[in-house]
Amino acid sequence: MRIRADKIKQLAETRKVTRDQLAQALERDGLKGDAAKSALGNWLKGRNHPRARKTDIDRLAGALGVASKDIAKFTSEVRFHRGSPRKADLLVDLVRGKPVDEALNLLTFTTKRAAVNVKKCLAAAIADAEQNDADVTNLVVSEARIDDAPRIKRFNQKDRGRAHQIIKRLTHITVSVQERA
Repeated sequence: MRIRADKIKQLAETRKVTRDQLAQALERDGLKGDAAKSALGNWLKGRNHPRARKTDIDRLAGALGVASKDIAKFTSEVRFHRGSPRKADLLVDLVRGKPVDEALNLLTFTTKRAAVNVKKCLAAAIADAEQNDADVTNLVVSEARIDDAPRIKRFNQKDRGRAHQIIKRLTHITVSVQERA
């Protein structure tokens, strides 16, 4: 679960809530005073450090007078997928911006190998949204991203004592869903 900075800024303007009031609502053990202000500033800039807990999102939603599902996007990540980023990116481009039921359908009937892990990632994000009382029929894939992971390096024996390097690429897959506005 991550915070949607654009939505928080918009709601804070319309409800006339200041950053100081939001920071006071965030205060808990380990996040008091300046630390709460700093964390809120990072979240509003789109950074996820320190990682927002469910209680933090609930408190921000309470201060803004909305449900927590309205200011959160539900994110899942599959790390170290055994496949190249270029091939997985084709699938991620296919589902980005689509409703979740259509995206699941596309991934189910796609013959590419990376479709299995992209579908797992999408299903985990949907399950996270369900746990937080989001309307599943109204969910859209808001973010779908592929990142390079460390490469596995192997060597193949060649003639006259030589060796050729084999590089096996890995991928991190990130999928986020949120309710349609």
